[in-house]
Amino acid sequence: MMRKELYRDPINGKLTGVCAGLANYFNIEVWLVRIIAITLALLGGAFLVVVAYVAMTLMIEKQPKGYQSQWEEKKDHTLKSKVWQQGRAPADLLATVSRDLDDIESRTQNIESYVTSERFKFDREFSKL
Repeated sequence: MMRKELYRDPINGKLTGVCAGLANYFNIEVWLVRIIAITLALLGGAFLVVVAYVAMTLMIEKQPKGYQSQWEEKKDHTLKSKVWQQGRAPADLLATVSRDLDDIESRTQNIESYVTSERFKFDREFSKL
């Protein structure tokens, strides 16, 4: 599975897209990230929040076009992407997980048969030379 990367999302953002990018990365709603940032600013960390926001704006790259849709296509095991949203049907998800577990079991059996074979012993002795 592809690893999700942190990008600024100026299309869904208000200023430079830092909060939207953080929300995409952590898979939470944008408004929640904004509320957290505003709360931190109001609780006496305004300077720190502004400095962190400007630093993130300068350091984090813009999200490439089509990145979000590519990411959504790569996810196989999502019953729900967010707690309050509807996801795939449980039967479909169970079939996908079952198929993946069968594949893992097959690969594990292949590894196990190699490790217990004479070929493994030969390869191990040969690598010691």
